[in-house]
Amino acid sequence: MLITRLFPRSLPGQIALLVAVALFVAQAINFGLLVRERQNARFAQVIVPSVTRLIDAAERLGTPVNPRPDSPAAMDRREGRDGRDRRQGRGGRVEFVPANPIPAELSRRPDIERDLRRGLTDGGVQVGQVIAVIRPIDANRPLLKRMDPARADRLRRLGAELMVGVELPGKGWLSLSSAWPRTERALIWQLLAQTLILYIVVLVPVLWAGHRIARPLRKLATAARDFHPGDDADPVEEAGPSDVRAVIAAYNSLSTRVTAMLDEKDRMLGAIGHDLRTPLAALRVRIESVEDDEDRARMADTIDEMNHTLDDILSLARLGRPSEPPTDVDLSALIDAVVEDFRDLDQDVTFEEAPRLRMHLRPSLMRRAVRNLIENAIKYGGATEVRLRSDDRSVRIEVCDRGPGIPPEKLEKVFDPFTRLEESRNRETGGAGLGLALARAIVRDASGEISLANRDGGGLVATITLPRS
Repeated sequence: MLITRLFPRSLPGQIALLVAVALFVAQAINFGLLVRERQNARFAQVIVPSVTRLIDAAERLGTPVNPRPDSPAAMDRREGRDGRDRRQGRGGRVEFVPANPIPAELSRRPDIERDLRRGLTDGGVQVGQVIAVIRPIDANRPLLKRMDPARADRLRRLGAELMVGVELPGKGWLSLSSAWPRTERALIWQLLAQTLILYIVVLVPVLWAGHRIARPLRKLATAARDFHPGDDADPVEEAGPSDVRAVIAAYNSLSTRVTAMLDEKDRMLGAIGHDLRTPLAALRVRIESVEDDEDRARMADTIDEMNHTLDDILSLARLGRPSEPPTDVDLSALIDAVVEDFRDLDQDVTFEEAPRLRMHLRPSLMRRAVRNLIENAIKYGGATEVRLRSDDRSVRIEVCDRGPGIPPEKLEKVFDPFTRLEESRNRETGGAGLGLALARAIVRDASGEISLANRDGGGLVATITLPRS
């Protein structure tokens, strides 16, 4: 969705958005309260004096007037404020006309009409229609030239006037014009300026604080994502608020403990390898005294298989911390060298000619991964084809055979350590089930992926996919 895409993902952006929305809501509530206050003030300053003058005019025309004692108009009349309002220029003259004096093309103001009707009713005047409109004041009107200069100047500055028409049933209409303060427009600009100032005063510190929190967190996330034990990377700088510094300190301590644990694991694996190879070497020496050649050969094969399995286990356990650094190698030449090793052993392995292809990887490990795939292909399919394909995004090493293939439901399971399709543990039909697990671990260490797929017409294709650097 568009809203989801526009929603900021960073911590400073989300904090700033939250504060901006909160300020906007607060200002909107403030605007509503101020508008209501101005409406009440306008009612007291304009509507009440206008109602008072209309009631006086209706009374002079002989209309019965029975005002409520507590009505605003009655209170104004008792306090004598009507004449004072005229002298101060707040009101206008009430005229009696036979027909509706309000031009039909002007837009009516139901809110003002409702207030006027309520005031006249409270003042005891029975009226018919009540029409009120607001129209701009034309500065060139002849009436302004005949008016008191102070009042005319005030009307020009206000820029609008209230025109009221009140129907007296059976008699005619009362017409009244009065100055109308345009307070909403100034209020809107005032609130806009206040909102802009609030955004500057509040959002700038909020963005600064969010950036101060987010910057060390981004560094921490990068360090955690790129963490490799044994890289001797510098600890993440402890910066930002105390809570963020505590998180960074905990990560630095954790990475140190993980590195120490893996160092201990490597030392333990080295000791295990040494302790296992020593008796295997002793056994290899002892079998030379066996007189039966066939028994001696089987014993030697068993010891070789144990050594091979031990190498695979130790390599798989140490793969997370390889001692070999990545270097730029010609992948085509690397594969060709592995294939030549099998040809020297009279194995039917072919490799299609491929152009030179520079890749940044660990050559010994990648050589071992390709060798494991070729060994599996030879073991189950005999003749093996090796191909190298590339495009703008990736490089693919394909090892193909014409063996029995693998059931589709087991194509992923065979990558699990110590998993074999043939479960008899016969040395003639496979090893310990570590070759594919080790190959996948090596390829993933190089940011690649390895997959198996059955070929049309029988056989299997193992594909190593590496990203182009």
